[in-house]
Amino acid sequence: MGKTKEYTNGEVTVVWKPDSCIHSAICVKGLGEVFRPNEKPWIKIDAASTDALVNQVKACPSGALSYYMNDEGDKEATSLETKVEVLENGPLLVYGTLKVTHKDGAEETKNRTTAFCRCGASQNKPYCDGAHVDLGFKG
Repeated sequence: MGKTKEYTNGEVTVVWKPDSCIHSAICVKGLGEVFRPNEKPWIKIDAASTDALVNQVKACPSGALSYYMNDEGDKEATSLETKVEVLENGPLLVYGTLKVTHKDGAEETKNRTTAFCRCGASQNKPYCDGAHVDLGFKG
């Protein structure tokens, strides 16, 4: 579901799923030399070390950014322990490997972090799209 873009430095590939992004800007604040939203392409993968890229991608609260090491060959994320976190005035974050069944019956596997809408204003339900910010959602 949705488009996906990949950026590689030969050692690591960063995967971006724009439809999953909640626009927290954690990536921009953490590695502004790499994540440049006003430029195209917006990810300048050669501007940081592989370790720095991996650590920053792991901090993405929505799971819109993920990565795989090119020499591992297996792009599928391993199963992770499930954990749930409610962000103040924001989405419900679920960490781990999930199977989401949509209202039309379509199934989707989500890995790492998934942000679910709590405000009701997302245009990408059940996922958060950052609409809570403009709505002024409190909760």
